[in-house]
Amino acid sequence: MVSRVHIFVQGRVQGVFYRSYARNQAARLGLNGWVKNLSDSRVEAVFEGRRDLIEEAILACRKGPPGARVTDIELVWENPADEQGFEIRY
Repeated sequence: MVSRVHIFVQGRVQGVFYRSYARNQAARLGLNGWVKNLSDSRVEAVFEGRRDLIEEAILACRKGPPGARVTDIELVWENPADEQGFEIRY
């Protein structure tokens, strides 16, 4: 069964390759979706796939890449939207 989560990541998450890190985690886990920077300095992402793999991606996102400092992640579980692949949005 396919699940989908929409996350909003706060902290020092821009300018530290966080989007590339999220894309790499999605590729490693076989998840679909996207990631982008927001104007309020947060990062927004969507992951679709098996729920256990999404939860693994969320744990990785709580850590982030070297140089990141995640202070909070807001999770919104949604209905799947049939995302294909994983992209960095600008």
